[in-house]
Amino acid sequence: MILENVNSPNDIKNLTKPELDQLMSELRDLVVKTVSKTGGHLASNLGVVELTVALHRIFDSPNDKIIWDVGHQSYIHKILTGRKDRMESLRQYGGLSGFTKQEESEHDPFGAGHSSTSISAAVGIASANKLDGKENFTIAVVGDGAFTGGMIYEALNNCADKDRLIIILNDNEMSISPNVGGMSRYFRRFRTTARYFKFKHRLKKMFGAIPLIGKSFVSLARKTKNGFKRLVVSENFFEVLGLTYYGPLNGNDENHLEVVLNEAKINQKCSVIHICTKKGKGYSFAEEKPDLYHSVGGFDIESGEIKNGHKQSFSDCFGDIIVDAAKKDKDICAITAAMSGGTGLDNFANDFPERFFDVGIAEAHALTFSAGLASQGKKAVFAVYSTFFQRAYDQLLHDVAIQKLPVILALDRAGLVADDGPTHHGVFDVAIINHIPEVDIYSPESFEDMRYAFEKAFISKNSVAIRYPKGTPEEYDRSIFKNIGDMSFCDFGAYPTVSIITYGKITKNALLAAAELYKNGVNSRVIKLLRIKPIDFNKLLMLTDGTASLYILEEGIKTGGVGEVIVTYLFENNNIDGKKIKIRAINDTFITHGNNELLYKDCGFLPSQIAAEIIEFTKNELPS
Repeated sequence: MILENVNSPNDIKNLTKPELDQLMSELRDLVVKTVSKTGGHLASNLGVVELTVALHRIFDSPNDKIIWDVGHQSYIHKILTGRKDRMESLRQYGGLSGFTKQEESEHDPFGAGHSSTSISAAVGIASANKLDGKENFTIAVVGDGAFTGGMIYEALNNCADKDRLIIILNDNEMSISPNVGGMSRYFRRFRTTARYFKFKHRLKKMFGAIPLIGKSFVSLARKTKNGFKRLVVSENFFEVLGLTYYGPLNGNDENHLEVVLNEAKINQKCSVIHICTKKGKGYSFAEEKPDLYHSVGGFDIESGEIKNGHKQSFSDCFGDIIVDAAKKDKDICAITAAMSGGTGLDNFANDFPERFFDVGIAEAHALTFSAGLASQGKKAVFAVYSTFFQRAYDQLLHDVAIQKLPVILALDRAGLVADDGPTHHGVFDVAIINHIPEVDIYSPESFEDMRYAFEKAFISKNSVAIRYPKGTPEEYDRSIFKNIGDMSFCDFGAYPTVSIITYGKITKNALLAAAELYKNGVNSRVIKLLRIKPIDFNKLLMLTDGTASLYILEEGIKTGGVGEVIVTYLFENNNIDGKKIKIRAINDTFITHGNNELLYKDCGFLPSQIAAEIIEFTKNELPS
């Protein structure tokens, strides 16, 4: 096997064509084998095998910086840069990240997890190189989907004067520039071949050597060529910005890629290389259904069957809720930022195509677009992952809340999301929204809670954020709860001495901790909040009256969270009454990737940890 002897990019630079072909086949096999066990992004990584190999043969990483937009398609890059023996740990606790990560390798110059950031980072790195007098290259690899994000265009506007900056546009679904006319297609093919480049450089060298008039002749020839090109091929977007454009070309032809990458390297000016790749290449199931195998759990390699069959998730429940509501109310519209399937909106899109809007990876635009709909009496529901909502903070504050527009935010993947790690955990949304006026927050932990929250949202005059976790509801007997408005409670023993206040998916852990406390002679009351902003403090004070201690448990960042809101209210309104108060939330840190049980342990969220902490901090209040 060729791959056995590859431990760094230098090990592939002198391979022969047959050896390269074998290597690329082995790389695909390793990625399929790895993702079948660990889960992860499959189709996109299979599509960039040739590109990754070509990049590491032409450039000198880590001196030359390769930046992968989002970073989810960097598995081949990881393998070639000394991490192949750790691929079994991909997305596992303590193992390799599913994205690029600076702490992981010197070959990851910039971490990522969200889309459309790579060119901005690359411009910064190229500028730093120039300031330091370095002649290294900076390469940004960007998918065509990222080009639906506005940040890309802000960065492109800042690129023209940057030397040794190369942008790879990896087009695996759509074409950015239309290919119009036979001459246009012929001309593009012609100017990305090795013969063309060799001929061009030979002429440039020959005419440039002519005394006195040589340089002027070369300049005139270039202007004549460019003028002729404009006659037969209209300038594309990148050339208008002053960037050198190559392509489109077959991104799964490693040899051709090397030719064009080398030409861009010789050119040294800011270049865009537009390549077309096939998602899932080399694995038939991923080729046929690239969307299904874009991000996938474990699967059987031979049959392609995805393991752990499908159970109805919160995303599915949301999809059912909004379809049912839209059948009764023609003003309901659904908006997504390139996440129709992930957020459960596929059925809505099919049933109400005229009221469904996918704006691409443009969360900020999506929220202001929703505000525009709401300003005209439409009931706009923006479905977005909690982690991606963070990119639209200003739009929520400035365009929605200030104008008191009743936009509904359906915040999917709230709380910890296990293997995707710190770039994707939805633990900041509560703190972000808590300090914005005119926005209510619900945090359902069951399908029943979820239906209730959306019923309230559809008739609310405020903007409403409904945050719900990834996957399925926790299983336990919810009939033990007694409802009081937007909160509910259950007691473990008579005359509880401690109130455990919580919300969302972690409610089950609070109940298990309360059961463990009861076995140890400690009676408690578990209070589950459904609406967490604004909190009905009259009801909360009534429910906590008589308990000597308050323990607030939340699966979110502590600063700005529900715990701090409760404590602030109690102090400001002199309702402490000598109570001991403890907040168990995520401290000032980013949580790594791994399965939820291990992450809960790190955060002190396991039932045994909660019970032990309550016993410790209330021990002076407990009966002897």
